[in-house]
Amino acid sequence: MRILFAGGGTAGHINPALAVAGYIREKEPTSKILFVGNRGGMEESLVPKSGFRIESITISGFKRQLSFNALKENIKTVKRTFTSSKEAKAIIEKFKPDICVGTGGYVSGPVLRTAAKMGIPTIIHEQNAYPGVTNKMLSKTAKKVMLAVKDAEKHFDKNCNTVVTGNPVRREIIVADKEKARQQLGLDNRPVVLSFGGSLGARKINEGVAGLIARSGKDGRYQHIHGFGKYGLWFPDLIKSKGADIKNCPNLDIREYIDNMATCMAAADVVISRAGAITLSEIQALGKPAILIPSPNVAENHQYHNAMALVNNKAAEIIEEKDLTEELVIEKVDGLLQNKEKLREYSESSRKMAIIDSNERIYSIIRQVLGAI
Repeated sequence: MRILFAGGGTAGHINPALAVAGYIREKEPTSKILFVGNRGGMEESLVPKSGFRIESITISGFKRQLSFNALKENIKTVKRTFTSSKEAKAIIEKFKPDICVGTGGYVSGPVLRTAAKMGIPTIIHEQNAYPGVTNKMLSKTAKKVMLAVKDAEKHFDKNCNTVVTGNPVRREIIVADKEKARQQLGLDNRPVVLSFGGSLGARKINEGVAGLIARSGKDGRYQHIHGFGKYGLWFPDLIKSKGADIKNCPNLDIREYIDNMATCMAAADVVISRAGAITLSEIQALGKPAILIPSPNVAENHQYHNAMALVNNKAAEIIEEKDLTEELVIEKVDGLLQNKEKLREYSESSRKMAIIDSNERIYSIIRQVLGAI
C-alpha cells in the first residue's frame, strides 16, 4: 500500500496524520508512506522527526485585509495556485500513491485536487466542529469525509460520504492514570487545576488565570499547574505583583512549557485551555471537566464551535475572550470544584464524547476505500 498524506500549517493538521501514519506502519510495515507539506512550514521538521519522508510545495492563503500589502500577497497566492498544482502533480507522478489522505491546511488543496483529477482516490479528515474552507472544497471529490465530531456533519453537503472517526489521540493520554500521575508530580489530595495556552503562550489566558494562581499561592486552596509559553516570560513577575512568589509556593507549578502534558492532564480536576481540536480530544479521552477559552483569531472561528460541542453536551464551560476576566475565571473554577455532582456530570459527559480508537477507524476506512476500487 502506497499512501500520500497532505496537511500542514499547524500541529493540529500535522499530528493526526503522523498518528495515523504511525499506526499504518505498525499494521503494515511494508507500506510506503510520503507526506507533502508547505515549504517552510513546521511539518518540514515534525515529519522527519517521526521517521517519515516529506516533499514540499509552496502554497499560501488569501489575505482578507484591504491593504496594498495584502493585495500583493493575494497576487502571489493566485500564482501559487498554479505552480503548486504542478509541483503536486510531479510528486504524485513520481510516488504513484494508491490513495491520498488530506488532514487540512492550505497544502491539502492542490495535492488532493490534483490527485482526484489524476483518478487517485482521496479521503479527508476534519479535526474541528466547524470545517475549514479547504476541506469543504475537497469534500466534493473525496470518497470519504472523516469527522472528529458529528457536529461538523451539518456544515458539509448532504451528498458527502461522511463518517465520524474522532481525532487520533496519543497512546500516553489513553493509558494515563490520575493517581499515578499525582504521585509522579508529588501532588497531594487538594484539587488540581491545569491551565495553558499553547507552546507560545496566550496573553489573555495568562492574564485571566493570574488572579486564581495568586490566590492559591497565598491561601493554598488549590494546586495549580500552568504553562505560560514562550512569549509569557513576564508571567512570574505578574504573579509576584499580586502578592505570591511562585518560588516559595510549593502548590504552584508554573513553567514556560508543559512537556509532560499527559501526566499533568491526568492529574488535573479541571483544565483551563484554548479549544483546539486535538486538545479537546485529549480532554475527552481523560474525561476532564474543562473551562474553555476559544481563540477568536482562528479561521472561521472554529475554536468557538469546537468548545460549544462540549458545552452543549454538558462537558465543559466556556468563557469567550471578550468576556474574560480574573473574577470570572475564579467564579467558574470555584463553581466546578465546589460542586462534586457537576464535576462528575462533566467528567462522564466528556468521556462519553471521546473516541479512542480513531487510528483504527481511519485505517479501516483507508482499507475500505482501496478495497472498493
